[in-house]
Amino acid sequence: MSDSGNKKRRVGIMGGTFDPIHIGHLILAECAYEQFQLETVQFMPSGNPPHKTDREGGATDEERLEMVSLAIRDNPHFSLDAEEMRRNGFSYTSDTLVALRKSHPDTDYYFIIGADSLLSFESWREPEVISRNCVLLAAARDQISVSAMEEKMTELRRRYGAEIHLLRTPNIDISSTNLRCWRQEGRSLRYYVPDAVLSYMKQKGVYQDRIL
Repeated sequence: MSDSGNKKRRVGIMGGTFDPIHIGHLILAECAYEQFQLETVQFMPSGNPPHKTDREGGATDEERLEMVSLAIRDNPHFSLDAEEMRRNGFSYTSDTLVALRKSHPDTDYYFIIGADSLLSFESWREPEVISRNCVLLAAARDQISVSAMEEKMTELRRRYGAEIHLLRTPNIDISSTNLRCWRQEGRSLRYYVPDAVLSYMKQKGVYQDRIL
């Protein structure tokens, strides 16, 4: 426990559909953990994200949860949080963060987003609420210049009072959509996903014989 009454825990949140989770997600979370001295990173699979309503051919909620659990099980500072999956209706980041801050007022949350999400942040539901309830960590990608990201971060700080930082990571451009298609085509996913996840896919037939 903290030895100071005003010293808060630093917890990262890694959200996403994780359909499937892959090494890009894991490396991103590990970089955030190291660069911002986080106590833990919580992987939070989306239950019903409003921007991804067509997931035909994707894994079931149970399969996505199990794949995340398998992917992070050997990392003591990673954990799984199924909060958004338990919620009825669409799941919104703003609602999740408000609930977390209410339940854990002793914690500062660091929400990890990609460069694409950074550039579209104004289109999210209640960006001002998100900005009030977490620190944003935006991961750089080669496809988007650092100067463009810094310009956008400056704009979000001015517009929403956001605390936002650049998260420097290796450029590992892996698409879950592509991985699902490759699996359907019988192509190898080795090294793209953890071995335990790949074994689970094979055992359960995840993404095979499904319309993609």
